[in-house]
Amino acid sequence: MKNIQIITTISLLFIATCISAQSISKNALGLRIGDNDGFGGEISYQRHIGNNNRLEFDLGFRDSNNVEAFKLVGLHQWVYKLDNNFNWFVGVGAGVGAYETPNNDGAFALAAADLGIEYNFNIPLLLSLDIRPEIGFNDNYSDDLDLDIALGIRYQF
Repeated sequence: MKNIQIITTISLLFIATCISAQSISKNALGLRIGDNDGFGGEISYQRHIGNNNRLEFDLGFRDSNNVEAFKLVGLHQWVYKLDNNFNWFVGVGAGVGAYETPNNDGAFALAAADLGIEYNFNIPLLLSLDIRPEIGFNDNYSDDLDLDIALGIRYQF
C-alpha cells in the first residue's frame, strides 16, 4: 500500500511539472542576442497577462560600423501552442532609443512587430528565435525598415 502511495505521488508531481512547463510562465528574464545592422544584445523581461497573452520589454544596445545605439522596446504578444513544448508567437509594440554616429547623435522612436518560435523546456528555461521588423522615426537616422533577428534565452519564474 505504501508503494502505491509513493508511486502515485511521484506520478502526480511529474504530471504537474509537465503541465506547468507547457503554459506561459508568469515571468521570464534573460537575454535576446541578434543582428540588426550590427551585433546587439538586450536584457529581456516577459510578463504573463492572460491566457495566451504576455508583455515583453527589451532594453539593449546595437553596434555597427557607423552607428551605436541603445533602445527600449515594449511588445504585446499572443502565444499559441504548436506541439508538445513548442509555441509560436506574434506581437506588436513600440520603442524609443538614442544613437550616435560619426556625424551626429540624437533620439528616435520606432514601431515594431514580432514573429517567432520558442521551446519551453521541462526545467525553467525558454529558448526562442524571432524576427522583429522595426520602422524607425527620426529626421537624421533610422527612417527605414530594419529586420532584427535574435535568439533569446530566458529563465522562467
